[in-house]
Amino acid sequence: MLRTSSVRVLGERDRAAVHALLDSDPVGNVFVSSRVRATGLDAGRLGTEVWGYIERGAISALCYSGANLVPVSASSAAIRQFSDHARWQGRRCSSIVGPVDQVAEMWERLGPVWGPARAIRANQPVMELAGEPLVASDPLVRRVRVSEIGILVPACVAMFTEEVGVPPDAGDGGALYRARVEELVRTRRAFARIEDGRIVFKAEVGAVTPYACQIQGVWVHPDLRGQGYAAGGVAAVARMARAEIAPRVTLYVNDFNAPARATYRRVGFREVGAVMSVLF
Repeated sequence: MLRTSSVRVLGERDRAAVHALLDSDPVGNVFVSSRVRATGLDAGRLGTEVWGYIERGAISALCYSGANLVPVSASSAAIRQFSDHARWQGRRCSSIVGPVDQVAEMWERLGPVWGPARAIRANQPVMELAGEPLVASDPLVRRVRVSEIGILVPACVAMFTEEVGVPPDAGDGGALYRARVEELVRTRRAFARIEDGRIVFKAEVGAVTPYACQIQGVWVHPDLRGQGYAAGGVAAVARMARAEIAPRVTLYVNDFNAPARATYRRVGFREVGAVMSVLF
């Protein structure tokens, strides 16, 4: 049980109110919305909870609590209550991710107890492609076949390690991470250019709702960088995603990754917000 009357763990009876809040910002809330649509709101399902901040009898803010801790539309009062519960419950997440102001305030409260963080990404621009890509698609980028999972997984591990700083397969030998990659392949949301059994370019569409989707895991083989594979590859993935997955395509990127930001702008992505990540 939560120890405050202002916050409670949400359940299926709250589904309509939760979706209404998430759908008010389909791009900014695409990750949480995707997870809620996939797993529902049963407390503890797959090790996750969604907390609601209640004002005058209505849910005015959310906090997704799973592998990521993600505040949604949270005022300072809501952040204070969410942080109190997270501190009381103990850290169960591997990161805190969300709008810069909300995560910064949450980390100010949780940092003295949960810190130090392994890394803090204070400003990660959120970018959206509003129309068709501005560059030609790489015609060799396609959906990854189930028979090619063994080729894709090492590239995904390399990308994750390069991006996050630790390998995703350190804890359990990679079983959970491989299962996630397999899921993306089987749901036709993993894309790549493969030549002679080697990944040249790859990206996945991770979070998906009826309104928006999020490209993730963009990676070009280190030996082939600077040759234009990224722009054409991202354009190809974005075109297929807009046509077949969701009408609005988004992604986020580290602010210090100037080459990636330039590539996404060249494709036609524009900055529409920013998130902050605290990594443990």
